[in-house]
Amino acid sequence: MLQQKVRVRFAPSPTGGLHLGGVRTVLFNYLFAKKNNGTFVLRIEDTDQTRYVPGAEEYIVDCLKWCGLIPDESPLHGGEYAPYRQSERKPLYREYAEKLVMHGYAYYAFDTPEELEQKRSTIPNFQYGMAYRNEMRNSLSLSQHEVDALLDAGTPHVIRIKMPEDETISFNDMIRGHVSFDTNTIDDKVLLKADGMPTYHLAVVVDDYLMKMSHAFRGEEWLPSAPVHLLLWEYLGWKEHMPQWAHLPLILKPDGHGKLSKRDGARLGFPVYAMNWTDAKTGDLTEGFREIGFLPEAFLNLLAMLGWNDGTDQEIFTLDELIEKFSMDRISKAGAKFDFEKAKWYNAEWIKKLAPERLTAEIKPVLTAKGIEVANDAYLTAVIELIKDRIVLLNDAYEHAWYFFKQPKEYDLASVKPKWNEAKSDLFDAFINHLNQSSTFDAATLEADFKALLTEKGLKPGDAMLPLRIMLVGGKFGPHVFDIAALLGKEEAIKRIENGLKAFNA
Repeated sequence: MLQQKVRVRFAPSPTGGLHLGGVRTVLFNYLFAKKNNGTFVLRIEDTDQTRYVPGAEEYIVDCLKWCGLIPDESPLHGGEYAPYRQSERKPLYREYAEKLVMHGYAYYAFDTPEELEQKRSTIPNFQYGMAYRNEMRNSLSLSQHEVDALLDAGTPHVIRIKMPEDETISFNDMIRGHVSFDTNTIDDKVLLKADGMPTYHLAVVVDDYLMKMSHAFRGEEWLPSAPVHLLLWEYLGWKEHMPQWAHLPLILKPDGHGKLSKRDGARLGFPVYAMNWTDAKTGDLTEGFREIGFLPEAFLNLLAMLGWNDGTDQEIFTLDELIEKFSMDRISKAGAKFDFEKAKWYNAEWIKKLAPERLTAEIKPVLTAKGIEVANDAYLTAVIELIKDRIVLLNDAYEHAWYFFKQPKEYDLASVKPKWNEAKSDLFDAFINHLNQSSTFDAATLEADFKALLTEKGLKPGDAMLPLRIMLVGGKFGPHVFDIAALLGKEEAIKRIENGLKAFNA
């Protein structure tokens, strides 16, 4: 292959939500491009208009934006090789399909859908290829006069590649090494449909050539299509320009048996899409990683580790670290099992790691959606610093933070009442008096003063720490009790102890 600048592409069809396997393909393309000072292209392959779903392209763009994987060239950003939607490139594909016909590498097929269905119903596992092509209605079985007459009459037809007999097609995959195919097992794929739109097979080759792609990374499920694409690169005279290929391993179900699907996620209770996707045709909502509370950094981190590692025990990587460490030779051939518990671990680690201001910006909307008004971002940041080690998903924040913004309306009296007595009541009366007179209100001072008061009253910490916690937050939860009190502030903490004391004495 001629030496050329690194150019890679993600080329999705706008047919629905973006599966985490698709985002991993984006990520690996992006990492390879940035590692090699190359260009990352987003190309929308919307040639199958029957499967086109409104809003899907915008959704894909939004997903990449959330992940921070911004293309250098795309329908949105433009570029030297625009347009980047295949539907807008429709006129150019026929030229190449006709060229293949002219050189004997492809042919016109005039078979109607009914004729094809009849063949499929009478011949088990029917393939339109070398075994049956001469029995069908195409330019190989018809005379030139018949073909010309059908074309002149505007008879609907497709253009199919003519697969050679008894040949072995081989290439070197960057992940799998030497891969070979027997052409006798492959049917004559349609290259140009009756509506003039190319199929994936033709369009991907033409566009990768015209857009000067140096590498093509795609999922393992596309491996059976490779021989058709290899032949098209050769037949169109572009073989020396063919990109290097890598077929990425599948992301497997948690049990390792088969590719992870949306249905598996629904059955096992976790998302498989990057973001919420609402199908415009059915109205069905499929939940996404973003909406259940994943950070984009954690999402990318966990995806990178599904089928790749840097050869060390390191598991937490920033995007810049992934770019620095990434190499194709560290991608596994074997499929990677998806483990949702491990995915959540990545998120929890990233929540601990994230800069306070950024974490505040992520959590504030979670609380707002639950009716908590955050008037002071600095206060929220202080709250988050106390509770972030307890948060696994961003949506957990409300459960761990609400009591910093709202007084408890109910108390876990069952945990206090059986051992509540007048001595404890007197203790908290004395503590309230002490707090009212105190000029300092930090956690260390509060703890020291409270324990000194316990000693003075002849009580043990075990007698009073739980009641104090329940007075402040309503239950047996939360971080260190004196950290809670200090953050609430003197006036609010006293008010809560007074309210709790009334409830306990009632």
